[in-house]
Amino acid sequence: MKIEQIYTGCLFQASYFIESNGESAVIDPLRESDIYLDKVKKTKSKLKYIFETHFHADFVSGHLTLSKLSGAPIIFGPKAKTNFQSIIAKDLQEFKVGDITIKVLHTPGHTIESTTYLLIDSEGRNHCIFTGDTLFLGDVGRPDLAQKNSDYTPEMQAGMLFDSIQAKISILPDDVIVYPAHGAGSACGKNMMKETFDLLGNQKKINYALNGSCTRSEFIKILTTDLLEAPSYFPQNVLMNKNGYEDLDDLLNSNKALSVNDFMALMHSKNTIVLDTRSSLDFSNGHIPNSYFIGLNGSFAPWVGEILKDTSTKILLIVDEGKENEAITRLSRVGFDNCLGYLDGGFLSWKNSGNKIEIINNISPLDFTNIKDEVFTLDVRKKSETSLSSLESSIKIPLSILESKIDHLDTNDNIYIHCAGGYRSMIAASILKRNGFNQIVDINKGFSGIQKCLINS
Repeated sequence: MKIEQIYTGCLFQASYFIESNGESAVIDPLRESDIYLDKVKKTKSKLKYIFETHFHADFVSGHLTLSKLSGAPIIFGPKAKTNFQSIIAKDLQEFKVGDITIKVLHTPGHTIESTTYLLIDSEGRNHCIFTGDTLFLGDVGRPDLAQKNSDYTPEMQAGMLFDSIQAKISILPDDVIVYPAHGAGSACGKNMMKETFDLLGNQKKINYALNGSCTRSEFIKILTTDLLEAPSYFPQNVLMNKNGYEDLDDLLNSNKALSVNDFMALMHSKNTIVLDTRSSLDFSNGHIPNSYFIGLNGSFAPWVGEILKDTSTKILLIVDEGKENEAITRLSRVGFDNCLGYLDGGFLSWKNSGNKIEIINNISPLDFTNIKDEVFTLDVRKKSETSLSSLESSIKIPLSILESKIDHLDTNDNIYIHCAGGYRSMIAASILKRNGFNQIVDINKGFSGIQKCLINS
């Protein structure tokens, strides 16, 4: 038996490849199917099943393409309704994969169809559980990310989640391994651990859903209090996972290089944006006016979803040479499939054509600390970060809501922007530039750099 966790840091998402005695299965696959087909080939196995723990909201799963290419059926848990051929399993139903058994444990709460898969080894022992978004390490899934359904409130789903965990998961032996669908950084939970797997026995000690530290009603209150608004692209991803989508290979094949003239002509089309995916330094030194910055060298896909919001947005790419397919792939993971192409020759071709460019001024953390009490400072970190430590004089607006709060700022102000390390602040700078703010200064290395200077001063 082989179990391999495939963890994608950009999405903070885990999928799983399981092989036993010439047969294999995949749980919660990424959109790029080649990852799993390569493993099937390497293990000389037959892909027998594709299991989905639920209809994912934060990414587009690769179940449909993988099924088409492999012939393996797609399995969802009870209550799931798909617009494509699939097996809707019954609670406690079992599926054989080689010498092992995968047992369906219906665990509604995060979503109505949410299912945990229990792997029973060849000797009949409960080996591990694939919990999807039902149970994370140190936390549980949010109860408000299912498609809007008047039959179930977040409070009702939180109650279902508590019952599911108590009835189906807490009763399992302590030596069972927990394999969740996400780790720390995902928007599908609040306080996940950085580890990506753990023993259930340890979770019974530290996880509030398992350690008896709260009653059912207290659990519901904890889970539904201070819920951040879910990113607007989440429901769109759910629909794609339920209804279908275009194969990634087709998206990659249609991605085309555009001349400067063709690029410029498309820029002015309705619902079209320019997305610059280079480094923050390169963007700062020169970029196309009115373009968004979201660099490939960070949490690219989630921020694309957070900032652009609508998956139907038409995208023109500025990308480093050789990174074109990577950009398309990572966009597709969150359902942004409408890419019109990329600028042939990248930003340099735009610059060499004599077109207007813009820059973002920047300042070292040391130089900033010398003037910090005299300037307007914007902190775009999350509330959970600023509550731990921040500059008292700074205005705090999380990046995820910055564009909706833009009227709280004055275009005449000289605004110094920082995040934790510099990635998010450049995204914020690009948003402000698009909205008429021309006196912007990015603080290099962000709050971590500022703190070091203050400590050493």
